[in-house]
This record gives sequence, structure tokens and C-alpha cells, in this order.
Amino acid sequence: MKYLFPQLALIASAAFAMGASAIASAAEAAAAAPDPVLTAAVTEPGRTATFVARDKARHPAQELAFFGINPKMTVVELWPGGGYWTEILAPYLTKGGGTYYVALNAPGDAEEDKGVERWRTRMAAEKDRLGTIHETTLGRAHFDIAPPGSADLILTFRNLHNWMDGGYAKQAMTACFKALKPGGILGIEEHRGRNDTPQDPKAKDGYVREDYTIALAKKAGFVPDGSSQINANPKDTKDWVDGVWTLPPTLSQGDKDRDRYLAVGEADNFVLKFRKPKH
Repeated sequence: MKYLFPQLALIASAAFAMGASAIASAAEAAAAAPDPVLTAAVTEPGRTATFVARDKARHPAQELAFFGINPKMTVVELWPGGGYWTEILAPYLTKGGGTYYVALNAPGDAEEDKGVERWRTRMAAEKDRLGTIHETTLGRAHFDIAPPGSADLILTFRNLHNWMDGGYAKQAMTACFKALKPGGILGIEEHRGRNDTPQDPKAKDGYVREDYTIALAKKAGFVPDGSSQINANPKDTKDWVDGVWTLPPTLSQGDKDRDRYLAVGEADNFVLKFRKPKH
């Protein structure tokens, strides 16, 4: 990440090296200002209304700008879920001459398989608008997410806890390192775990410590390259009855204490950027 002042760069680098969260600054906001083409992709009227409603919590244009995206890149999205990011990335890259890979959940889990089919159905219905999407898979024994050394940018949003639960987070990180070009970027958004409790290696509550994530990425060969507080939420105490799924958008408790959880909002999320060394 670029900083406007050398002193800020030194402070942020030191904090990040220790696994601490850098405090968002005016310099960071300026560096992450989205370009008009990206803004247009986010504001495009063809996006799903329920996805658009979450933009205030997810800040898609600013986050993608922080990761350094441009429309000519080869981008890989890992585990797209319902397609929130796909609806932005696909037309953005198609119109800009880029290439877009989506690594879907590997087959074998009934619930995930249904989710993949729903994603495919939705994307097929919007093919004229979304353009070409290259499908690969990610999961146990499925780690060929893109041709080796082909990707400029790999993105994953709130998925790391699932890979930890599945026991293949390390392999997923290695797959990202393999698929990226030298100098390529890995962007990770995840529910931020508490620093005062040990990390559950299975992340059963859906929360992952920043320092744990940084160590995992470093072990795969990545170099930390920046952090953003754009999706921070200090209201999230991370001690909920059903973990992160207690909060919106899941609201696992139904009507019980619903207003309380809606007032908290979506989980506190960290946003980290890592670079594959050029040599």
C-alpha cells in the first residue's frame, strides 16, 4: 500500500510486521480511492438488490481499489458464495479486457454443492452482462485454482475460516502462491478474531485472528503489503451465541434479539493485502 508520508509508511510497516491492525488514515483513504470504471461496476443497475443493500457494510469499490485492481488484470475469486463480488468483478473485467477465474467449492458437500448450482444458475441468467467466467475448483484435493503464474490478483472474502474448518487452509494459501505471478497480490477479507483468546485452529465461531492469518500467509511465501480498516466494526464483541452467524446477514437466532443484532451490524472484518515476491 502507498502512503502519502514516509513516517506513516514506517509506522504501518512496523505494526503490520507484528501482526497488529494498522489504523485507517486519510492517506489510506486517498490511496484506495476507486476509479470511475470500478465505481460504475458497483453502481450498475443490473446488480441484485439484496447485494446492493449490503454495500454500506462491505464497501466494494473502496476495498477492490485498496487491493489495486485494474480492469486488464487476470483476477481469481475464491469461493464466490451467492455471487456478491462476481456481479461486480465479471462485468468490470469483461469490459476492461481482463480475465476472470472463479474457484468454486469442490464437490462433495451437499449444502455447498447446492450453493454452487445456485451461483451457476444466477450467473447463466446474466451471461450477456457478466461475460466469460472461467470456472475452477478449490477444496480438499482440489487446488488448481488457475494456471501457475497466471494471476495478477487473487481475492477471497470471508472464506478462510471455512478452509481452517476443513483442514486445508495451508494448502489453499500454497495454491494462491502458485497461481500468482511474481509480484502478484493476494487479498483477504475475514471476520477478525479477538487478540485476547487463542485461535481455534478450526475457527468454529467463524472468527480468525489477524496475526494467525499473517503467519499463515508468510509460511506460504507471501510478504505483507498492507492492511485496511474499511470493514472494521467496533460494535462486534465476538462473543455471540452462534459465533459470527448470529449477526447479519445470517441472523441465525431468527427473531430472538433480532433488533440487537441488527444494531450491531455485520461482523468486524479485517482486510489484508499480501504480495508474492518477484524473486
